Amino acid sequence: MSYPLPFKISVLVFVKNKNGEHLLLKRAKEPNQGLYSPIGGKLEMAVGESPIDCACRETFEEIGLQCEAKDLHLFAMVSEKSYENKCHWLMFLFDCQKTLDTLPPPIDEGTFEFVPRKDIENINIPETDRQIIWKCYDEFHEHFVALKIDCEKNLSFQIQQIIK
Repeated sequence: MSYPLPFKISVLVFVKNKNGEHLLLKRAKEPNQGLYSPIGGKLEMAVGESPIDCACRETFEEIGLQCEAKDLHLFAMVSEKSYENKCHWLMFLFDCQKTLDTLPPPIDEGTFEFVPRKDIENINIPETDRQIIWKCYDEFHEHFVALKIDCEKNLSFQIQQIIK
């Protein structure tokens, strides 16, 4: 049964180095404190920020990489219902076409590591990322998919649209 929860809108930006390793942030704050995730953040909705503008802003603020719309490929829109029973999320996932070849310095949100894709399931990542988000990246990062994730009872997902 659904119940009212806050709804938040965010972006995740998947950045790699020239060796194809993914840049991950070990989060020092909630949500997902102590877990690894791609960089990103919440849209500044009060000023009407778009998901692409948010992805560019967050990429620059967190890792110092200057991006424009042409540098980002939107590969997924994910509606996540009842994450940790605290809120609903609408997430836009971007594959960054620019590489970052030096590890960024730590920020308030945490520290960074480059991790080979084959090792990501072996580190501490959110369960939704383990079961759904990284598989979505593997299959669709060159295309587009709209996913609906239900965290309310059992973690489940539904593909609502695929564009190849």
